[in-house]
Formats: sequence, structure tokens, C-alpha cells
Amino acid sequence: MSLSPFFHHLRSAYQAELDDLTSDSEGSNILAKKLAERRKELKFLLSMLELSPEMVAVVFHQGFRFKRPAVMEELVRQESEDLPEWDSLADAVELAPWAHTLAQQVLQQPAGPWFMSVAAALEYLLNKPDARFAAADESDDEEDDRDDIERDPEGMDEDERQSRVNEEEGAAWMVEQGFDHKE
Repeated sequence: MSLSPFFHHLRSAYQAELDDLTSDSEGSNILAKKLAERRKELKFLLSMLELSPEMVAVVFHQGFRFKRPAVMEELVRQESEDLPEWDSLADAVELAPWAHTLAQQVLQQPAGPWFMSVAAALEYLLNKPDARFAAADESDDEEDDRDDIERDPEGMDEDERQSRVNEEEGAAWMVEQGFDHKE
């Protein structure tokens, strides 16, 4: 199965978000408690639907049942702007009863139908074994290898070179303003 770059990035961000909610500083599993808190904060989180969908999507964790995996497989290949809206997934995804109220709040937002598709896709991906993504990750590694070959003899590509120049120019400007030179 292949993932669009959009879902490739969001999949790991969603997993990281859930990992952050899973345990406290003592290592105790507090996921259920944290998810309950997030669900109570949904009204506030709605402002983040487009900016950080992975942070809001956790409120629907374990709230989807996937009736037609092939539809979901196609969904995760799509880029952000090409996603079908929630209504078109009605025959492929079913919400748990507790998630219906949350979904109604989300769907009242302009980006709500788009977000619900994203949330369903993220939860679908969470339940897929990582081995299914090995082919996509291997192709990423091949691209990284090609990038290494295309680097100049000093080992920097053009973006790295420009970043270093910008950093040096910024440091020089700070010195001109009276700050100590950063070593």
C-alpha cells in the first residue's frame, strides 16, 4: 500500500500524539483519562482542525469501524486537497455510538467534513501493521541515497548550503546589534 506524502507525515504525527497521551512521567498508562479530557476540550480544539489535524483526531481514537478497507486504502493515497468529504465515506466507515456527538460538532465547522475524512484515515493507518508501509519507506530510503549522490564534494546540497549562509548572515547581524558571537 502506498501513502500520499500528506498521510505519510500525518501518520507519524498522529502516532506521536497518541504516544504523548499514553503515559505520565512515572510510566503509568493514562491514555483513557487523557482522551476523555481531550474529548471535553473539543470546542477549543475545533480551531485546530486544519492546522494540526493529528492533535484533534485523537478525540476519535477507537471511534471508527472500517467496513470497506479498499475505500480506506484509496483514501490514504490522496493528498490533502483531493480528499473526499465525510458523506462520501458513509458506506465505508461507521462511527461508534459515543463518537456521533463529537462528529456532529466537528461537521458544523467549515473544514469539518474534510477533517472527518482525515481523522478516519489516521485511525485506519494506526491499525495497519507497519510492515505494510515498508515498501513506501524503502522508496524513501532510495530517494535519500540518490540525494546523497547528488551532493557536492563538501557533502552539502544547495538547501544545506543556503541554510548555512543564512545562519552565518544572521549571526553576523546579531554581532552588529551588540550581541556576543555565537560559537
